[in-house]
Amino acid sequence: MARGGRQGQGEPVDWVTRAADDAVRHAGEGNLVTVASGASPSGPIHLGNLREFITPHFVAEELRRRGVPVRHLHSWDDFDRFRKVPAGVPAEWADHIGRPLTAVPDPWECHVSWAEHFKAPLQESLRELGVEMEEISQTEMYTSGAYRDQVLLAVSRRDEIEAVLAKHRTKKVTAGEDASAQEAADLADSVANEDDEEGDPTAASSADAIARFPYRPYCRECGRDTVTTTAYDDATTTLGYTCSSCGFEGTTDLSTDTDGKLVWKVDWPMRWAYESVNFEPAGRDHMTPGSSYTVGTEIVSSIFDWRAPARVIYAFVGFAGVQKMSSSAGGVPTATDALRILESPMLRWLYVRRAPTQAFDIDFGPSVVRLYDEWDALGRKAADPAKSDVATLAWHRSSETASAGRLPTPAVPVPFRALSSVADVTAGSAELISRIIESSGFPHDSVADLEPRLSKAMQWTAEHVPAAERTTVRETPDAERLSSLSEDEELWLRIFLDRLPDDGDLDAVTSVVYGVPKVARGLGFDDAPTDQVKADQKDFFRLLYNLLVDADRGPRLPTLVLALGPDRVRRLLTPPAGGS
Repeated sequence: MARGGRQGQGEPVDWVTRAADDAVRHAGEGNLVTVASGASPSGPIHLGNLREFITPHFVAEELRRRGVPVRHLHSWDDFDRFRKVPAGVPAEWADHIGRPLTAVPDPWECHVSWAEHFKAPLQESLRELGVEMEEISQTEMYTSGAYRDQVLLAVSRRDEIEAVLAKHRTKKVTAGEDASAQEAADLADSVANEDDEEGDPTAASSADAIARFPYRPYCRECGRDTVTTTAYDDATTTLGYTCSSCGFEGTTDLSTDTDGKLVWKVDWPMRWAYESVNFEPAGRDHMTPGSSYTVGTEIVSSIFDWRAPARVIYAFVGFAGVQKMSSSAGGVPTATDALRILESPMLRWLYVRRAPTQAFDIDFGPSVVRLYDEWDALGRKAADPAKSDVATLAWHRSSETASAGRLPTPAVPVPFRALSSVADVTAGSAELISRIIESSGFPHDSVADLEPRLSKAMQWTAEHVPAAERTTVRETPDAERLSSLSEDEELWLRIFLDRLPDDGDLDAVTSVVYGVPKVARGLGFDDAPTDQVKADQKDFFRLLYNLLVDADRGPRLPTLVLALGPDRVRRLLTPPAGGS
């Protein structure tokens, strides 16, 4: 990619290129570009939420490659209220509903707060993914008084803000309208959040100005946001309120106190202006008529003297077999889960290869094997500059970052299907897997040359291959089956055990496995099989599977035999002493 400007003439152009161009236009040539993201650590930050982080990351990376000054600024909305107690959390945590996420204790007692408990795993995953951000805590920003001038400005012009909000209220999309069934739940939750923050829409007209006040304090007595504004004095900037949770009646001085925050539809555009944001993605729920972005576009220009940032709208990410991911629902896969089985460049690739507007599902089942095959094939294509296109551009964006360079990949890229198959029959012995893979035509100096893919294949096999599909090696010989062998079967086993090498490699074992029926018919190991031999091979293979793994089929027999080792194979194919 060209530095100091857009990609050269004729080079592939993707959604990242276009978004980067939009960000530069918004900032102005030669100026620092700020790309932003934001998320509330209210629960597990799942693979759907990851789009919020990784979309601006790719835009920032494109600008870094061009030599454009850029920062990726991420806001943790940890000053948001704790809304509900999810499953698995003690019921007494309901006492914390309405308090800031940073003021709610961690029920698992491993972090200082609820917010930190859910931030930490995502931060670790982002480091593995090569995502670098300048992180901001909204708790720290509000409580330090950083936004004091912006708060006082918004409050002084609350009538203008209310006029904008009122104009868009009638345009609000209700849950399910113009949305898929999968999107309806999150849209409803978003609408509920915004209504909560704007005040009671049924308030009497004489009290509207107070009911819809753009700033909401947390109660000084109980720490909850269950307060009703009762009065405001512009001269003294004193706000009076009552708390419905504890009954406290008090005041807060907006010029000196820092115990509250702007409501969301004012807070977001305020931050655009405060941080000079030039680009920020958002989900569809923020882009519907009357929602956050449309309202914020007017407020940021009329109140805060800034332009709404360039943006892309991103669609939802689903998980195969599970409804659209929602962090409030719990039990949905996170980046940590994905990185247990996918190499970090591959997880990045899932998000950059499609335009953000495209929804997609992530499946940890059998499709993982196909995904690795597709990734490896694309890597071979990307190695040839003559084959450069949008697909190979996505591979390069996924594989490296401007600061870290190439992200970790195995020195010897063994096909994932081979690693997982061997892992299945070796009970996860890395050393044995390494030996089998070596004899399969993938020479390497040590197990480390197979990482990180080897560990991910072992993890996937252990966690995501159903028990019914796993290979279960017999513990003891099948005495009944061994006592009822036909003449052909007895001959096959006698030849096999006689020719089985004590310390062979995969080629030697393969030669024996396929050669036994040939020898039984008077042919040599290297002779071409006749039709009868081919039929015998099928029956012989089935016999070996029956005796070794109690199934009619399984992993490739040479691999299975090598994984079990000659001693164990001989034991399972030999009738126990005293048998008939």
